[in-house]
Amino acid sequence: MESAFNIFIKSIFIDNMVFAYFFGMCSYIAVSKSVKTANGLGLAVIFVLTVTIPLNYLLNEFVLKDGALAWLSPSLADVDLSFLSFIIFIAVIASFVQLVEMAVEKFAPSLYNSLGIFLPLIAVNCAIMGGALFMQERAYVNIGEATAFGFGSGIGWWLAIVMMAAIREKISYSDIPAPLRGVGITFIITGLMGIAFMTFLGIQL
Repeated sequence: MESAFNIFIKSIFIDNMVFAYFFGMCSYIAVSKSVKTANGLGLAVIFVLTVTIPLNYLLNEFVLKDGALAWLSPSLADVDLSFLSFIIFIAVIASFVQLVEMAVEKFAPSLYNSLGIFLPLIAVNCAIMGGALFMQERAYVNIGEATAFGFGSGIGWWLAIVMMAAIREKISYSDIPAPLRGVGITFIITGLMGIAFMTFLGIQL
């Protein structure tokens, strides 16, 4: 059994949502044009992952998986609601994304305007849903491990988008060939960063 700390470190560097699985690429590419907006979206993703993965873990353990309802009644021990996982997970994610959107709009309107459509699109960000499905697949033994995974995954995604935004701000002053400007050079840099992050596979946890 892995410790929560090991899961946390692994989810940042080894199982990074962007560089290991290329999850959440649409928001990652579109919002990584400036560090300020990238940082805002990254923090929102951290919050959503940290809150929704433990909550979805509890729902999976006590409601959805095969035999999860046995605590209610022995007659429900054979009930398997795992086919509802996608719907339930998305509903939880969408609810918290709505809360984040309202909070950002109220307390940081300039950031809200900068993020535009990509803030509510966190609800369908495959990094968020992927985190919930990874949690389910890996069968973490307690909510502490699930929370460590969610928080680490959020930190990893935030780190990736902020690093990319910082690089894109710098290369805006570079003489990049016209066919590669914009998305083209961003994908190339992402691939190189993914290769660089592969060096963390040597970490012994």
